[in-house]
Amino acid sequence: MKRKMEISELIFKIISYVFLIVFAVMCIYPFIYAISSSFSITSAVDGGDVVLWPVGFQTQAYRYIFTNNTFWISYANTLFMAFVGTLWCMIYTMMGAYALSKKRLMGRRALNFFLVFTMWFSAGIVPQLLNYQRTGDILASILAPGTTHSQAEYDQKWLIILAMGMNAQNVILLRNAFEGVPAEIEEAARIDGATEMQVLFKVYIPMSKATIATVALFFGISRWNGYFWAMRMMQNQEYSWPVQVYIRDFIDAHSGLIQTPEDGATWAEIIPNDYDINQVSAMSVVYAMVICAVIPILCIYPFIQKYFAKGVNMGGVKE
Repeated sequence: MKRKMEISELIFKIISYVFLIVFAVMCIYPFIYAISSSFSITSAVDGGDVVLWPVGFQTQAYRYIFTNNTFWISYANTLFMAFVGTLWCMIYTMMGAYALSKKRLMGRRALNFFLVFTMWFSAGIVPQLLNYQRTGDILASILAPGTTHSQAEYDQKWLIILAMGMNAQNVILLRNAFEGVPAEIEEAARIDGATEMQVLFKVYIPMSKATIATVALFFGISRWNGYFWAMRMMQNQEYSWPVQVYIRDFIDAHSGLIQTPEDGATWAEIIPNDYDINQVSAMSVVYAMVICAVIPILCIYPFIQKYFAKGVNMGGVKE
């Protein structure tokens, strides 16, 4: 027999559904606006006439992107940095989490404390910048002896990949997941002659796939969306820029947000002759770039979403 809801419960459900619907609309509207603006004509975008649907349909913004080799070079840089950076971070994180999950590790409590301490008190941007610069100098001394980070001609994508390989929160999530693996399974593997690395890769990792997928998603999204440190550390290597830095530079140079007379050519001067300036604006191109940049995340996330809640619960809750 179906239970009749009380008035207070009905009111709570109505308020909850309304709140969730409003929140969902607030999340999805910027994406819809970006799509509409990328297909709208110049006067509609610059005049703020775009609300929900494209105004004066055009596709020249996407034509400009598809023929812009620099954009696709930066796109390839982002793919490389996201894939290799995530792989490096996962190896680093799994090794650290596995070691910290072992009670036999000497100084385990102190190491765990120092790891958590970095989450409570951050050194700040300036020390972090100096740390990355010093890391760049060391990398430059290895790859280009006799030079510094700012002088070396090595590909500085590797600096961003190597220097940003640690995240304390993700190590703790994975450490808690490893601590939840029954000790009896590890003992059985050791009786069968498994080494330390075999225990990690054949016991702990397969039994923590949900948390590992979640941590990999965190790392992948942060590497894909990250632009601040790449912008700061790769100012003189435009050919190595990720797509987010390229979009930021495009906005600064052509949208008029931070444009000064010394910034060089305007959008009207650099647009090819076969494009109509009244049909495509710089901001339409920016929105089209944003849409192209977010496509890989939209394609990958549905396949990892099923692991997300389970992975956070397994790694975030310690019994």
